[in-house]
Amino acid sequence: EQGLQLLELCCNVEEDYIRIARCFEATRQRCCRLEQDGRHAREQLARVEAERAALEVKLKHARNQVEVEMKKRHRAEAELEKQERKLQLVLDFLMREPWGTEALSREQCSVLSTLTGWRLGAALAPIRRSSAVNESCQSLLSHSDISYDRTEDDV
Repeated sequence: EQGLQLLELCCNVEEDYIRIARCFEATRQRCCRLEQDGRHAREQLARVEAERAALEVKLKHARNQVEVEMKKRHRAEAELEKQERKLQLVLDFLMREPWGTEALSREQCSVLSTLTGWRLGAALAPIRRSSAVNESCQSLLSHSDISYDRTEDDV
């Protein structure tokens, strides 16, 4: 009787070992899948980080270009204002001098008198640079909203 019990116990132990071996195999297969998933995730992360680095370089170049263009624009606007002031002084001089109005034709005097009555910049506005970008995008993005702060990039 003890031999039978021992034999039954051995069979039960053998079945338990087989179940344990199957669980270990399932766990091993699951670990292999997770390892592959981790490898794929690391590869994807490396690709995304390389793309992010390339985009950061492009952003840096774009920011530099915007800064250069803004400086050019400010210089051009300052030069335009300077030239407008000079032209306004010439117009004022011509309108004040009696010989100036005599030397000019009636049509030229008419044009000069209308120009001196207005702010010269407003009179020349149609000739000036197009401000479509400023008008159409002003509420969305103005140059004063552009931040060159890199603290947000660190986050």
